[in-house]
Amino acid sequence: MSAKPTQPARPRKAKSTRPPASAQGPSGFVPDGFYRDMVWNLRNGVIAITRDGRVAVMNDIAYRTLGLKPSAADIGRHYSDVLKDAPDVCRIVSSAFDLSHLPNRAELRLKNTEKVIGYTLSHVRDSRGRDVGATLFFKDLTRVEQLEERERLRDRLAALGEMAAAIAHEGKNPLAGIEVMAGILERQLSELPDAQSTLGDIIKEAKMANVIVQEVLAFVRPLRLQVEDIAVADVIRDAIAAAESHSVKGKVDVRVDVPEALRPIQGDPHQLRQIFTNLLTNAFEAMGGMGNVEIAATAVDGDEEMASAAEQATGPTIMITITDNGPGIPPEVVDRIFSPFFTTKPQGSGLGLAIVRKIVDAHDGRIDVGERHGGGTVFRVTLPVRNQQQLFG
Repeated sequence: MSAKPTQPARPRKAKSTRPPASAQGPSGFVPDGFYRDMVWNLRNGVIAITRDGRVAVMNDIAYRTLGLKPSAADIGRHYSDVLKDAPDVCRIVSSAFDLSHLPNRAELRLKNTEKVIGYTLSHVRDSRGRDVGATLFFKDLTRVEQLEERERLRDRLAALGEMAAAIAHEGKNPLAGIEVMAGILERQLSELPDAQSTLGDIIKEAKMANVIVQEVLAFVRPLRLQVEDIAVADVIRDAIAAAESHSVKGKVDVRVDVPEALRPIQGDPHQLRQIFTNLLTNAFEAMGGMGNVEIAATAVDGDEEMASAAEQATGPTIMITITDNGPGIPPEVVDRIFSPFFTTKPQGSGLGLAIVRKIVDAHDGRIDVGERHGGGTVFRVTLPVRNQQQLFG
């Protein structure tokens, strides 16, 4: 009796890793609404659309990063309507079903908010492998770009620092000699008015050049902070008094809204006063003795900072804003105002705001400038309550 031939074993079908439908509901191990809550609590922006272009998901971080107003009515609308005020993002989403290779870890600067985002675009596939939608994940990288720019600035200063310090140091002695000799001649030629006038101009210009040399030395010299706990209200009060002695305040009305109950910050009192003295002096000079300056300070929680833009948590911070209703800063020079030796003043050295930024960076803070609604300028200085050594040490 012949043996019955054996049938070849059928290969087992690979098990899908997709959770069964029963796992989605209340009877499964995943609570009802878990995936919805997960998306809404992500610290990244998420936008998901269906195959026909309807918005299925758009969390709060997405709205905030793109500068759009949240609305529950956006779910189900076409993405082109929802994202009409963010055309660059709308363009990315529109390419989801046209590209064979979707962008992964790409970067984009948003035109409507000037923020920088890193994003990944991916397809949503059903159990049969069909494209049923697309998802855009993105993260606000503005803070990362600011930190990278800060490092680039430090590298440039390190390369130029020694040379600038040597030139400034060698220039001090000739300038002092010019000033002394001009003073001697001025006394000897007291009966010659024309000579007196010329020598007076020489002395004045020599003093101005010496001030610039001193500022260059201060700028390239490394900061050594004498850190202590200091109240923001005390810093602002001293800065106002110093600014009034440096510039003609005139009829400028200074309004201060700095709560005494704000937590003290860790910083160098002298350097912090210099930040706000420089900013206030610039405001007084820009307004020509007429106008309003408002100084306000608020506490900002570290988690709120991260949700809005920051890449790394720095703990609680204090944001101080200085707002004036002066002529404002021309848009074409806004990106350059913190650069060393850039100035719009006839007698300026171009180091005032560069030094301000250097001091802010040394305190692990950041400074931003913007346009006041209705005209004028807004400077925002954000400083951590505790420095990084205390925070992570």
